[in-house]
Amino acid sequence: MTITPHRSTTGNERNCKDFSYKRPISQIIRERLERENVSYFANDSIAEYITAAERELLKQEIEEKLQSLFDSLIIDTVNDHNTRETAHRVAKMYVDEVFKGRYHPMPKVTDFPNAKELDEIYTLGPITVRSACSHHFVPIIGHAWVGIIPSDRVIGISKFNRIVDWVMSRPHIQEEAAVMVADVIEKLIKPKGLAFVIKAQHMCMSWRGVKEPETKMINSIVRGAFRTDPHAKKEFFDLIRAHGFNDHC
Repeated sequence: MTITPHRSTTGNERNCKDFSYKRPISQIIRERLERENVSYFANDSIAEYITAAERELLKQEIEEKLQSLFDSLIIDTVNDHNTRETAHRVAKMYVDEVFKGRYHPMPKVTDFPNAKELDEIYTLGPITVRSACSHHFVPIIGHAWVGIIPSDRVIGISKFNRIVDWVMSRPHIQEEAAVMVADVIEKLIKPKGLAFVIKAQHMCMSWRGVKEPETKMINSIVRGAFRTDPHAKKEFFDLIRAHGFNDHC
């Protein structure tokens, strides 16, 4: 998508000016990120540096480039009623749905004081995981479990689902995704103990490549008391087994 002269700003008004003339919006955003020394790897969130209006322009640009891809795949999207609008649908899907964690801000998460000074373990799960492999852009589907030993701040339990969904809605490799989810939770509430486990199937193995439909990947992050206290760690894993860890995926 090309645009006429345009001054772009993010949520926070920036000192720099982005004047452009018939340049792709992706180029304008990329230059802004590089100017501010911001990483834009596949699993990074760049939502802070894109306005809602720019997201719409970006979808238009992606749609045009997807149409070029379909043309190169020799698909007659003009006469094929099934694929006539596919480029539009896929562009919207990438920006607003499957990769929304890159282009949309994290849902609002309000924390509260731990008024009763609770210090027992609580777990949540299974939380549905939907992501995509950054190597092939095909789905990663599975479940996650969270364990918390609270400190002086807590959040509503539904917010863990929202955090997991937001972080996982980007192209990922599972090991890095687990660390990123744990980092977000730890930054928000600084728990005394934090555990996070993902168990997922990767379509890059089941749909292509070795085409192995039964293989799952499991990885865990344990921090704080869950790392230093073996009894707490055992209790967490016993609890998620009660949540159906052995049954899912």
